[in-house]
Amino acid sequence: MGHIKEPNGVDFFVDPTPLSNEDRQLISDLIAYYNRTGKKMPLTKATSKKRVSKPKKTSVS
Repeated sequence: MGHIKEPNGVDFFVDPTPLSNEDRQLISDLIAYYNRTGKKMPLTKATSKKRVSKPKKTSVS
């Protein structure tokens, strides 16, 4: 990755997203599984993020 130069008058801030205890446990389980097996843990649909579909365009007559 390269260095990103800030434009004049613009400040970039990167704040960490707070994790819930459930998210922390899931991450810990994923890391432990990878360390044991060397493979990625298969995620169920309930734990993976849902994609948001774009609203359909409607024509106005």
